[in-house]
Amino acid sequence: MSLNSHIEWTDATWNPVRGCVKISPGCKHCYAETFAERFRGVKGHPYEQGFDLRLVPEKLFDPFLWRSPKLVFVNSMSDLFQDGVPDGYVKMVARVMAKAEWHTHQVLTKRGERRRQILTGSLRFAAEQEHIWWGVSVEDRKYGPPRIDQLREANARVRFLSIEPLLEDLGAFDLSGINWVIVGGESGPGARPMKKEWVISIRDQCRAARVPFFFKQWGGVRKVRNGRKLEGRTYDEYPARSAAEVPDRATCLSFADSFRKAAAEQLTGSSLVQLTA
Repeated sequence: MSLNSHIEWTDATWNPVRGCVKISPGCKHCYAETFAERFRGVKGHPYEQGFDLRLVPEKLFDPFLWRSPKLVFVNSMSDLFQDGVPDGYVKMVARVMAKAEWHTHQVLTKRGERRRQILTGSLRFAAEQEHIWWGVSVEDRKYGPPRIDQLREANARVRFLSIEPLLEDLGAFDLSGINWVIVGGESGPGARPMKKEWVISIRDQCRAARVPFFFKQWGGVRKVRNGRKLEGRTYDEYPARSAAEVPDRATCLSFADSFRKAAAEQLTGSSLVQLTA
């Protein structure tokens, strides 16, 4: 959990799941894997198992402990909808998000088909919430359009695209039913280049469709030097956010306690549970 995220489009990160498996070109230089694997074998560290998939039930309750409304990137170090995460645990994370309605939860996945199935089924209660935003990662023409279609077909109130890392020109694509678009280039060692005309094309399509556009970064090996201005200005547009009052501390602790008991009953004996904080 980080209350002061360095990710430009969010305030905090929340990771009740850790670890993931690469499935497409956008995963090649995964920042989460690079970070986690640095600590593999370090006794007692949250990433002692590196980037192996782990459920972390102690982290389920973090949103109830934050005393001011935040934009929360859910599972910045994982993917909630990967095959190894049990349906019951996905539902528990969604129940926490639905209850913590004073935050805006941003849920991003590359597994659009599984998410579509669950949102139209057991997670319908969460899909219809205005304070839970459901997004897909888009990196190229092969994987991007199918994920966008899966998102559009999902029973979701707020849908967004994280087009990062943008690896090629996407051309014209359908933005109907999409509420927000983020664009960014890859950063760090081995970063693949992103061309200006690719970004401008997406920005102009967002303008035409009246979809808020957020330009995160140019990226590159030295991303700070390259900055995040596009044609002389920054783009920090967001969808409208719902507002809800933060309950008093005792009420929030009561919420956390009830979810803690439910998690303990459901996850007893699971080999994927990581009990270190």
